[in-house]
Amino acid sequence: MLLPLPDFNMLPFGGFLDKLRLSADEEDHSQQRYCTWDIAGLEPSMITSSCGVSVAVQKTIDEIELANYDYLVVFGGRSARGSLEQTGQYSHVLRKAAARGVALVSIDNACFLFAASGLLNNHSVAMHWRHVPEFRTIFPRIDIRTELLYCIDRNRISCAGGRAAIDLAVELLSRHCGRTRAQKGLADMLVDEARGQLHQLKSLDEESRINTTAGRHVGRAISLMRQLLAEQKTVDELADTLAISRRQLDRLFKDHFGKTAREYWAEMRMQHVHWRIVNSAHSLQYLADEVGIQDVSYLCKVFRKRFGLSPNQLRKQDMPGITPKL
Repeated sequence: MLLPLPDFNMLPFGGFLDKLRLSADEEDHSQQRYCTWDIAGLEPSMITSSCGVSVAVQKTIDEIELANYDYLVVFGGRSARGSLEQTGQYSHVLRKAAARGVALVSIDNACFLFAASGLLNNHSVAMHWRHVPEFRTIFPRIDIRTELLYCIDRNRISCAGGRAAIDLAVELLSRHCGRTRAQKGLADMLVDEARGQLHQLKSLDEESRINTTAGRHVGRAISLMRQLLAEQKTVDELADTLAISRRQLDRLFKDHFGKTAREYWAEMRMQHVHWRIVNSAHSLQYLADEVGIQDVSYLCKVFRKRFGLSPNQLRKQDMPGITPKL
């Protein structure tokens, strides 16, 4: 059963659903022969995605016998806050499905709904890298697997979203239909191959992906910086983890980016705060905690120096842009 939340992201939903469709029948006939699914909702209506495209609810939750399904796949909204706001409406559905032995699958920000519903206790979770600091701040006791595209932890399954939803669909189909049928249609989707859960995104730190030992040190350092965004860690400790000296690490960052490791890490934190201010309504204290800054006034001072305006000014201003017509 597929359950898109309001304002759901279309890419993981479309990718996951199309992988089911291509594996479910011979050729491209789109019949539900080898696997079946329903698009569910709380009421008979259209559910609008973050891009404005709507999908129709085929069955309401009240019409469904949950025990007839192997998986309940929930597609999160555009923002973590949006998924959290759905807790009151959807948590009883998730708990009911879990009680009937249905494996719960969170895609993208749906992990926030799962956690708020108490359904990730004693489970690990994979999520989109942008939302790790926010999730860690709200749910510090839940284990986050930052190195995974998707995580299968008993009857709780999570996926970071995006194209990784296709990879997860292949993995789940393999368990029930075999690897050959699970991979059927990947070429039609112009996907070379299904990626494993430990696949590392080259696009995440493209500038640092140089095929040298130095490049690998920089790439690993950036990955650790992102994971430790909220931690009170120093660059010296980071260098110790990499088994290189602080001086060597700074030299590598200077060679690659023209700035020291400390300057790069500080810029990463400011860019994260900038993105969160534009895309959330959380308090500045909350955002300061996400990047390991205890003093909000200091955060505002550094932010203004970097971007030329205060966080509150950024949040209030109308951000003009060019809207392409496709």
